[in-house]
Amino acid sequence: MQLALFAFLAAFLLISSLGALLFHRQNTLRRLSKVAARAADASLLQSIAPTPHSRIEQLVKPFQKVVPRSTEDVTTLQKRLSRAGYREHKYVNIFYSAKALVPALLCILATVTQVYTYAPLFVYALAAGLGFMAPDFWLSNRISARKLKLRLGLPEALDLIVICVEAGLSMDKATMRTSEELRISQPAIADELNLVFLEQRAGRPRGEAWKHLGDRTDVDNIRSLASILIQADKFGTSIGKTLRAHSETLRTRRKQDAEEQAAKTTVKLVFPLVLFIFPSLFVVTLGPSMIIMFEGFSKYLS
Repeated sequence: MQLALFAFLAAFLLISSLGALLFHRQNTLRRLSKVAARAADASLLQSIAPTPHSRIEQLVKPFQKVVPRSTEDVTTLQKRLSRAGYREHKYVNIFYSAKALVPALLCILATVTQVYTYAPLFVYALAAGLGFMAPDFWLSNRISARKLKLRLGLPEALDLIVICVEAGLSMDKATMRTSEELRISQPAIADELNLVFLEQRAGRPRGEAWKHLGDRTDVDNIRSLASILIQADKFGTSIGKTLRAHSETLRTRRKQDAEEQAAKTTVKLVFPLVLFIFPSLFVVTLGPSMIIMFEGFSKYLS
């Protein structure tokens, strides 16, 4: 009797545990399916929803062909936009639309503020000229800023590549790993290294991919890095030692550039001293004496 009762309790516990496991599994699968459905809907909505750049392109689409363009001009502009980090073709249309819209907006601003009343021809000509050149100035500024980011982030990227290579990864995998690790801290150099990895994955030789990186970014340090990697592949030297030496050279050069900029501050301070500091000092020191002199001359003349 006791044995039968024990067997019944064991069977009951076993069946209960199996039922609980099956119920928990079905509940988990149901929750995962809901999460997957929500993620699919979110990705679908994100793919369908227009991005801010596409909205801007739709807004400026009627003004794209106002400014005449040639094939050479478009090619040159695409290179400049690529150096600034804008690689899609829609940015070319946005740029040419801006060259037509910005002068019109400046002219409207001059009309609303009634600045044109002083010299209408000069004000409108100045507004049109500045508006036409403003996109070029903005693009040049963005190119300079991106070059500075690439120049500052290159030593850090080289250090990570050296660590990955010495850990046993190939140069291609080290480049991909470095681009993933620097995605937040150095997004500019991470983007360029990701393009290098994609070009190598597509079948382009390593030397050509790095040489293309130097031509695309127009940074001297990256061009020298490309030539160093080509020589390392040609002569069979250690890539880790070569990259480590180049990274130390870049850090030394950065230190020298900082010292040069610090040495130039004394010369640059001359102009604000002469224009702002010295006149106030003259007013403070010579002002009371000039007042006393004028009072004395007035008494003498009177």
